[in-house]
Amino acid sequence: MSTKTEPADAEGASSSMKDEIIRGLNEDLAREYKAIIQYVVFSNTLKGAEYGDIAEQLKKHASQELAHALEVARQVDYLGGDPTMKGKEAEYSQDSKTMLEIDLRAEQETIKNYRERIRQAERAGEFALSETLRDIIAEEQDHEIDLKDALGLR
Repeated sequence: MSTKTEPADAEGASSSMKDEIIRGLNEDLAREYKAIIQYVVFSNTLKGAEYGDIAEQLKKHASQELAHALEVARQVDYLGGDPTMKGKEAEYSQDSKTMLEIDLRAEQETIKNYRERIRQAERAGEFALSETLRDIIAEEQDHEIDLKDALGLR
């Protein structure tokens, strides 16, 4: 029984590996779009004095998520793909605590997915991509910490 492997391109990664990474990065990009929308809306609609500090943090998170989206789109293009123009559906609540819980779950999902993307990039020999994603994941983890602090979970 022989196993057929796809030939590697000039950079060393097979085209199927790159296609898988591009698909994953486009999913990540769609999540970044969702995060931008939620952070913009939530930072302006959180109610209650206890949420004043986190509302300001969410505004910063929105800017950071935009930077992530720009970088992920750049990586998709570099790999030969077309960056998605569709975001995941944003969630909403009128309850301030629920807004933060929505954002926390989204950050945790994003971190999990970026960890997988880093593994894929490493397997494909796309080391610059994995380094770029490590920088992004560090900021995502900071967002998770901010949200946990605001929710009293740490």
